[in-house]
Amino acid sequence: MAEINPVLVVVDVQNGFVTEHSAHVVPVIKDLVQKWLDAGRDVVFTRYLNYDDSPFEKVMGWSKLKDSPEIDIVDELQELSKKSLAIIDKKIYTMFNEEGTALARERGWTDMYVCGIDTEVCVLKTAVDAFEHGIRAWLLTDASASHSGRAPHEAGVLVAQKMIGRQQTISSFDASPSGSTGW
Repeated sequence: MAEINPVLVVVDVQNGFVTEHSAHVVPVIKDLVQKWLDAGRDVVFTRYLNYDDSPFEKVMGWSKLKDSPEIDIVDELQELSKKSLAIIDKKIYTMFNEEGTALARERGWTDMYVCGIDTEVCVLKTAVDAFEHGIRAWLLTDASASHSGRAPHEAGVLVAQKMIGRQQTISSFDASPSGSTGW
């Protein structure tokens, strides 16, 4: 059997995305990241950075997450993010920008466990792009949320099940740093 080389990707757990609808995942993610770091496994954080005249601003009228403190990773994860392999700044939905794609290729990840905010947008897009890059993608449902509420989160999980496989949406309890399901 081929060796499994997993990575945990924490997507956009930034001040500007944490609301009453998404704050509950922060402690779940904190525990998960600590377990992965303790096991000596790769952990990557992403940060979304909006900019003037971005498509998000021009087309959608959305101009948040341009400056600190909105763009900052939440305080509860600051120290852990500094211990991670990388913090990938991105101006698109996915972590698979030039830097993220190069890192995935360099590290040779076989499995990508994706969690964070927003399930229906950046978390989903990162998981689908991992799948399309030949990396087995896993969406961690209890470690992901939408800042807009439960319905968008559930929609993201449903679409992920269609795009990466129903069995690929799991709880954080099943996301072992060894790359096998369960601890």
